[in-house]
Amino acid sequence: MSSNVGSGLFIGLAGTGAAGGIAVGGFEWNAAWVLVALGWIFIPVYIAAGVVTMPEYLAKRFGGQRIRIYMSVLSLILYIFTKISTDIFSGALFIQISLGWDLYLSTAILLVVTAIYTVAGGLAAVIYTDALQTVIMVGGSFALMFIAFARVGWYEGLVDRYMSAIPSVTVVNTSCHLPRSDAFNLFRDPISGDLPWPGLVFGLTVLATWVWCTDQVIVQRSLSAKSLSHAKGGSVMGAYLKLLPMFFIVMPGMISRALFPDEVGCVDPEVCKSVCGASVGCSNIAYPKLVVELMPVGLRGLMLAVMLAALMSSLTSIFNSSSTLFTLDLYQKARPKASERELMIVGRVFILVLVCVSLLWIPIIQTANSGQLFDYIQSVTSFLAPPITAVFLMAIFWPRANEQGAFWGLMTGLVVGLIRMVMEFSYRAPSCGQKDSRPAILADVHYLYFALILLALTCIIIAVISLMTSPIPKENLHRLTWWSRFSQEPRIDLTGAQVVSSDAVNSDSSTDSNRLENSSWWKKAMLWACGLTGGSTGPVSMTAENTELNSLQEDPFWSNVCDLNAVVLLAVNVFLWGYFA
Repeated sequence: MSSNVGSGLFIGLAGTGAAGGIAVGGFEWNAAWVLVALGWIFIPVYIAAGVVTMPEYLAKRFGGQRIRIYMSVLSLILYIFTKISTDIFSGALFIQISLGWDLYLSTAILLVVTAIYTVAGGLAAVIYTDALQTVIMVGGSFALMFIAFARVGWYEGLVDRYMSAIPSVTVVNTSCHLPRSDAFNLFRDPISGDLPWPGLVFGLTVLATWVWCTDQVIVQRSLSAKSLSHAKGGSVMGAYLKLLPMFFIVMPGMISRALFPDEVGCVDPEVCKSVCGASVGCSNIAYPKLVVELMPVGLRGLMLAVMLAALMSSLTSIFNSSSTLFTLDLYQKARPKASERELMIVGRVFILVLVCVSLLWIPIIQTANSGQLFDYIQSVTSFLAPPITAVFLMAIFWPRANEQGAFWGLMTGLVVGLIRMVMEFSYRAPSCGQKDSRPAILADVHYLYFALILLALTCIIIAVISLMTSPIPKENLHRLTWWSRFSQEPRIDLTGAQVVSSDAVNSDSSTDSNRLENSSWWKKAMLWACGLTGGSTGPVSMTAENTELNSLQEDPFWSNVCDLNAVVLLAVNVFLWGYFA
């Protein structure tokens, strides 16, 4: 879990900090609360249910296949439009600024290196290497933070220099070139603020719950834990790491604006185009600009390694989870008798498809949301993710919710969210000095407020339709809700999954080993390169739940250690919110 958190520390955050101030740090600190909820609320239910993917949980909870298929497809779409494409673009942008290479050449190099790394490994390889990369990322970012703060005169110097960081070329009769007066405040005006405080506190929690508690990329790490205490410890460690980006990423981004106002803080479209190739703004280059200008030659190489480690870590995590979703929740449903080796090959081919589609989306990202990648990610997520959050919350906490309610809640939320998303990309946000001619739903309703509205609408639809239709029998819900997670009653599985014995699995493995030994040398080499030497060639069957892994029993000592750390973490988090409010 900690490695996955570390992998996303640098993607576009510095640019947003340069433009919006420390309020962006609220996105990171908000995650600490949700990560605790993951370990103490969501993971116990997932472990008790014995699931591998999030769509699989919804299939067990509600029955049927349409929700599982919809969730898998929507998750993959969200990965393409937010995670993969922005990771690729930001990594290529950093290489371009650091080494002066062409953006698309940088993208190709990044993808080749990542593809080699991903194809040769699996989830275990991703987790272990990510853990090492997290140490490198934290060390490198700490070094840059120290150098940057020393350059501006620490925090007091940052406040003075940031508020006076005005580009030399401005737009006449406007104030958009001036730093925001509330740049050093977390809580901003609920009406006129760029990140209104009710949206930051409540609307952001809706998005964070989807990311940290229901997203396959994140939850897959926790589901690989050895025990519930192990999963809780990972959540707490990840939450501790989420305290760092405010100081490691956001404030250095603001320092970059203070030191280089003409480049990072440009507002004239022609100037911005010449600086970074995007007429809508250059805040995305804040962090790499700081690296290139401030770091010594040797440490500059370290920071390049840090960025590449972060991006490769993030990409491989997403690729692995996307492959799992596609093969287990979509492809295997179409081909129930597909062998394990076939599924693994299909998963790797699907990764290539994901990369190609994501590359085509990059030009749109360049012009979206004033060139601020993090704002782009959050806004798109706010259009599509709240219905998912609503369904998981209702599934876990309200046993009366049924399949009909969940499905039509998802469909209604999708339609409303897509309408807002299409409008968002149809009406470009006005540049500095231009009149905002967008419809009121865009100009006056912040995307964080929209996330709250969409969540409430979806919950209402789920509740109304569920109450109008038949409930799910109690015997189908044992260990699938928060209230029944400790139940020992046998559950009638709504998915109709078949259970096979361990002897049958071992027999398949033995047969598979014999077939591999009889293969030609070139086939063995190809399978080894793809990480398929242990793959089964027989049909993949649903196995029985592992009673040890699915047990919610905890060692009292480690349970107390996790609880104590959670309390300390939340206390520190509350103090930081209050100090910077």
